[in-house]
Amino acid sequence: LVHLIPVNPIREDGLNPKSRKRIMPDLLTEPPAIDPVYEAHVYCNIPTIAERNMEGHAPHYFKLVSVQVLIRHGDRYPLYAIPKTKRPDIDCILLPSRKPSHPQLQAFIKHMSKGSAAQMDGSLSSLPRYPSHSVCEMGELTQTGIVQHLRNGQLLREIYINKHKLLLSDWTAKQVYLETTGKSRTLQSALALLYAFLPDFDWKKINMRHQWSTIFCSGSCDCPMRNHYLEEEQHRQYSLRVKNNDLEKIYVDMAKIVGIPTRQLRASNPIDSLLCYFCHNVSFPCTKTGCIGMEHFKVIKRHQLEDGRERQEKKLYFLYALLATHPLLNQTVNRLQRIAEGKKEEVFVLYSAHDVTLSPVLSALGITEARFPRFAARLVFELWQDGKRPKEHFIRILYNGADVTFQTSFCKDYYKRSSKPMCPLEKFVNFVKRDMFLIFNSTSYYDACRRRPL
Repeated sequence: LVHLIPVNPIREDGLNPKSRKRIMPDLLTEPPAIDPVYEAHVYCNIPTIAERNMEGHAPHYFKLVSVQVLIRHGDRYPLYAIPKTKRPDIDCILLPSRKPSHPQLQAFIKHMSKGSAAQMDGSLSSLPRYPSHSVCEMGELTQTGIVQHLRNGQLLREIYINKHKLLLSDWTAKQVYLETTGKSRTLQSALALLYAFLPDFDWKKINMRHQWSTIFCSGSCDCPMRNHYLEEEQHRQYSLRVKNNDLEKIYVDMAKIVGIPTRQLRASNPIDSLLCYFCHNVSFPCTKTGCIGMEHFKVIKRHQLEDGRERQEKKLYFLYALLATHPLLNQTVNRLQRIAEGKKEEVFVLYSAHDVTLSPVLSALGITEARFPRFAARLVFELWQDGKRPKEHFIRILYNGADVTFQTSFCKDYYKRSSKPMCPLEKFVNFVKRDMFLIFNSTSYYDACRRRPL
């Protein structure tokens, strides 16, 4: 529903925690006409709603050999506060008796309190393993967020463990690769998913690696042109915003309600807070002057949807996304190639990340119809071996349970010529190793990061 775009000086990884929110609309959704309120409900991802999923589907003679999962953390408390208003009243202590809940929530709480044997990189070891404040702290995962990922883990376990036997009860630490950013909400989301997913959650086998960059660029973060395209995208966003008179009137009205300058209200990123009120069914804040209401909410969202449509047309974000995600996609491809060659290590991979991680990956892959990452969104890469031709390997890509393999730019025409419901691995490899750079008139990531557009 929303996307973080930095507006302050850019760090080495091209991102900044003080960011604006933007929307990427899905043009093929129900209801047919995009409704900002409906989209907000989808973004909240309330765990009471059953959802379809297509993970693990393949012809009977295919063997599943690897699964790599990229998730966004679950529901969280806002990162920003609207000045001079009461913050949303949400309790972050986990209570199995409170809705939404999950059958494994009580056992999860008990297990997380015994995590001293876990191997965690540096600063991760000092983070809490589950939320525990009676008044949520800024950015803290909520009970809803934990339940969302317990559900994700349970769903993936039923398919990948119970049906396809990807990991057995005697699984080893070498078969699993885990990586998270250094935020409690991403660590806790990963632990919730793993607790419900693994055949046996053994702290001694949990080796959680810390990723300092929100775009998971690891040692390949130096990319001047990525920053250039991000700055150009910010200019486009700003230009569109200043043209929107309805949006400006709404901000002026909201600023009067809370009694602060319009510029200060806009800088406080009110949509981040308002989404929390909305997702938790809490009334929007009021002051002696009046109340922020649904009409304010709708106008901001409507502008965001317009911004998302223009972003698709202008392609600046797409160019940023290609350069931002290459290091992560390259790591993914290299691992899939090793497994296709017979390696038995890292057959299950989990990256626990943010909306600013998933959104550019979706854009870079060419999945333009995908909604912006909701809370607890999951993007799955499955690697399959053809049982009739064991040397041939194929991938499926799934987003929140929907098969999006043939929405990708590198495989969108393949299904017309093949009876197999998946994409040859080499097509994905060629895309990441070569085709991603063609639009930059380059042949490598290093060159694309430094070649100025003509």
